[in-house]
Formats: sequence, C-alpha cells, structure tokens
Amino acid sequence: MSTFPQVSVPADASRLPVTLPRLMEKRALGEPIVMVTAYDYPSAVAVDRAGVDVVLVGDSGAMTVLGYDSTVPVSLDEILMLAKATRRGLKTPFLVGDLPFGSYEISDEQAVATAMRFVKEAGCDAVKLEGGGPTSVARARAIVSAGIPVMGHVGLTPQTATALGGYKAQGKSALAAERVARESFALQQAGCFSIVFEAIPSAVAEMIHERLEIPVIGIGAGPNVDGQVLVFHDLLGIREGRGAKFVQRYADLLDDMAAGVGAYAEDVRTGRYPGPEHGYAIEPVELAELRERL
Repeated sequence: MSTFPQVSVPADASRLPVTLPRLMEKRALGEPIVMVTAYDYPSAVAVDRAGVDVVLVGDSGAMTVLGYDSTVPVSLDEILMLAKATRRGLKTPFLVGDLPFGSYEISDEQAVATAMRFVKEAGCDAVKLEGGGPTSVARARAIVSAGIPVMGHVGLTPQTATALGGYKAQGKSALAAERVARESFALQQAGCFSIVFEAIPSAVAEMIHERLEIPVIGIGAGPNVDGQVLVFHDLLGIREGRGAKFVQRYADLLDDMAAGVGAYAEDVRTGRYPGPEHGYAIEPVELAELRERL
C-alpha cells in the first residue's frame, strides 16, 4: 500500500495555490502576473475571488488603512497584524509581506528575524524590501540564505522618498536609469525571486527587463514587464484624491460607502429604520407575564 498522501486536485487547475515555480513559468510563457495589495480579511477574500496571482500586504496600509501620512511611521507589529488578517482570507494567491521602514536596515540579523516573523506568525510565502543599494542587497541576500524568498523593489521607493526628492518618477536620465538597472541586477544576484519597478519610464523598464531573468512587476513602469500591481484602495476608489499618474480606478467605492452610510443615518433620524420587518416578536402571553414580573 502506498504511504504517499492523497492530494485533491480541483477541476479548475487555476485555483491551485500559486508558487514560485508557477510565477517563473508565467514569465517564461509570457502570461501576465496579476498582483494587488490587501490588508485585512475582507480585502483578501475579494482579491482571492478575483483570481489574482500575488497579494502584497504593503506598507501602503499605513496610509490606506491606519491613517498615517506616509509609510514611514507604521510599526512591524501593525504590519504583521494586517498580514495575519489577510492570510485568513486567502486560498490560492502567493502572499508577500512588506518589511516596514526600520525593521531590516540595521543588520542582517535584524532583517532575518523580521522576515521570519512574517513567515512564522503571519503565514507569508515571501517578504519584500525596498531599494537596491548595498544595504538592501546585503539584507536580501541574508534573508534568502535563511530560506525565505525575497521580492526586491527599485525606482520610486516610498520609505525613502524624501531622499529621492519626493514622490516622483525615477530613472529619467541615462545616469539615473543606469542606477536603477545596476540595483536590479544586484538584487537578482542576491537571490531575489522578483523585483517591483515603480514609477520609472516605460522604455527604461523594458530595457532592464530584457536583461533580467526573474519576473518584474510594474507599477507605473509601462506594459513591457511580467506583471502589474496596484493598491487595493486606489483601484477601487476607497480613498480621497485620484492618486498617482499610473493609477487606473475601476470603481468609486468611497462615494458609494459614504452614500450608503448617509442613507442609513437619514433613515435613523427620520424613523424609517428600523421598521417592523427588522424586529423580533414575543408571544402575547409571554409579554403579559413579563409585564407582571416587572
């Protein structure tokens, strides 16, 4: 008798969990990789049902969920809380946790310890860190050596946007574009399984992509990469303002949410809610007995 466990394969193979080999296969076949952020159980359920490939618990949750004015203040424990909730809502997407500012830069030991918390406590499949300079490359190499997959991130890196001159496109000169390229090659050499290109010219992204061997996920980097990522709240319009130039809005849910709550408030104030259909009944005899008891 075979001692191998029985594996149940769904009729729709696309609903199998996404793995690193599957992401590399999609790059090889030219199948676009769909990545989106999520920060809690409801958003995770939504993106899972939509069939996305990769979910990022981004430090952008600092602003979209926790109300900070940038990604910098969010703590490791706060991001881990969001990652745990997201994990509970996912079945098939590959889950990546974003290492927040200050949680990996000090030493390789700090970086590995932080990455391990994302895997052990939140159930993440991989982690992401920003930048392709010597520090980020060293930290990526250390985390990969510890057995945890790492996604890199070059171009506009929000955690260090101040040092880059603000939230603006990067790599717009030959020299700046060369720096993005060298950072990308260094991250690949360090063992990163994928790299996010954010806010760099499309032609630059395409040129660097052709020279890399790992999947490149773009956000404001044009169409000639392996996949795209957007922030959940940006693409669904659950935040004020139009967002960055690269944002495509597919709904305006903030307006709908405000309208729904406003309608509820109006019904409460005018006595339309709750109506008879929203209440629970009690037998007259029981009500009579209660009246006597009171």
